[in-house]
Amino acid sequence: MLIAGVTGGIGSGKSAATDFLAAKGVKVVDADIAAREVVQPGEPALQAIADHFGTELLQPDGSLDRAALRKHIFADESARQWLEQLLHPLIRQRIIKQLSEAEGSYAVLASPLLLETDQKQLTQHVVVIDVPEEVQLARTMQRDNNNEQQVRAIIAAQMPRQQRLQQADSVIYNDRDLAYLHQQLEQLHAKLIRISNKSEL
Repeated sequence: MLIAGVTGGIGSGKSAATDFLAAKGVKVVDADIAAREVVQPGEPALQAIADHFGTELLQPDGSLDRAALRKHIFADESARQWLEQLLHPLIRQRIIKQLSEAEGSYAVLASPLLLETDQKQLTQHVVVIDVPEEVQLARTMQRDNNNEQQVRAIIAAQMPRQQRLQQADSVIYNDRDLAYLHQQLEQLHAKLIRISNKSEL
């Protein structure tokens, strides 16, 4: 089965794009959701994190205190590396399992870090949802109630826009209204079905 990877910078509208494709019956596997699932209570990874960093990173209900963990790993590079070595293989396994259960012409792996990690190797067609940086800024500030400085820092930490576009097999421009986005996604959906039927291979 053809696996299309969907990625884009913060505020680019990845969710709006994958929601549209999911409504078409396409299986969408979200790497962010997989990342949350592997650290749920009862999962071995959560126990490993508590053993390594201490139980103060757990909430009273036993779930992971994400904000505390984020603060901890941003302050300590070796802690971040340890966490990535623990979680990335588990996230990858979960993604592979969910993709293997997909039916239809193609499935989608939605991941903000598709091109920064080995998740790209799981896909055969990279779709980049693209918007100008000013649009990213405005949307993310409005959505997450963050100030401009915070959002610029997040954008700066992500892969540069031009570098992302260079790795794209298809680019969807999301700098206008939802109707414009959906029009392009209709064409992408038809294209991916054609590729999966091998008529374009």
